[in-house]
Amino acid sequence: MTLAPGLHARILIMVETSDTAAKVGSGDVPVLATPRLLALAEQATVQAVAGALGPGQTSVGTRVTLEHLAASPVGTHVEIAAELTEVDGRRLAFAFTARDRRDTVVATGTIERAIVDRERFLARAAR
Repeated sequence: MTLAPGLHARILIMVETSDTAAKVGSGDVPVLATPRLLALAEQATVQAVAGALGPGQTSVGTRVTLEHLAASPVGTHVEIAAELTEVDGRRLAFAFTARDRRDTVVATGTIERAIVDRERFLARAAR
């Protein structure tokens, strides 16, 4: 697989109590938490390029923009779709959208990741 724009992944979840703002501490309401939504979007970006990175490579998040537009209560099915839109050297740019089963846009945003050598990255992080 070649690392090129168009690679994509989708994640489908049903919002559980453990996904809510009240549970993760980002608010006090029982709806999908913004930090949880971001984690799922990042998970989709990782999955999108997983088969295209070289041996020993991984990617790390470097920049995020996110608009959380609609609440998703417990029991709501949400699909998060991410697509690689740009490759610039080691920099990867993604667009993502989250929608519920009624096709309501729950969130949109962009995520940038950098390709790194896993061992060197971890060695530097341990200093």
